Amino acid sequence: MVTTPSPIVYPESDGKPIADNTRQFELIVYVKKGIDWLFADQPQVFVAGDLLWYPIEGNNKLCQAPDAMIVFGRPKGDRRSYQQWKEDNLPPQVVFEILSPSNTPLEMTRKFQFYERYGVDEYYVFDPDRAILDGYLRQGTFLESIDSMQDWISPRLRIRFSIEDRQLQLFRPDDTPFETYEQIASRAEQERLRADRAEERVQQAEDEIQRLREQLRALGQNPSD
Repeated sequence: MVTTPSPIVYPESDGKPIADNTRQFELIVYVKKGIDWLFADQPQVFVAGDLLWYPIEGNNKLCQAPDAMIVFGRPKGDRRSYQQWKEDNLPPQVVFEILSPSNTPLEMTRKFQFYERYGVDEYYVFDPDRAILDGYLRQGTFLESIDSMQDWISPRLRIRFSIEDRQLQLFRPDDTPFETYEQIASRAEQERLRADRAEERVQQAEDEIQRLREQLRALGQNPSD
């Protein structure tokens, strides 16, 4: 009797939380959504946060879930995991990790080795507690450390990195800063209020014109004249 092997299941979760604390979570969202916005009009740039990446078909133990990863050449859309062999065998070219106190040196060494071995071109690590930003750029088969990350511009993303007041700041190619959700919401509210005030002024002007027309008619004049 011939038995059909069971299909390999690639788990959608590694059982770990997205973030260990609010600060780490806010930074992950800041990076991920800022890059989403940057490439919003480019359908062949896939951006994900905390998504399991499986580089090798048939091995459901070999995986990592970067805090943020960017894949150029793959379409946007929902995925349960990033199974590289189903994605034209394209690895994420850029990955980010935001450290938390629970991250051990051994864990981060393993992540570095994974990203180096499986094709990441740019790897960025930010430690918010120590305000330290590290970056690595692929040189052949290795990820080499970037000497200084202050005002570094990513070759792939074209964004600029900076540490200001011990905070990670990212800047778009036109040098406008990435914004937090609160900053975006505040700006949108201010723009809405400005639009409302402009609409109110237009209405007031139309009301005044109508009042003047009625006065002219009361005086026996044709407003059209």
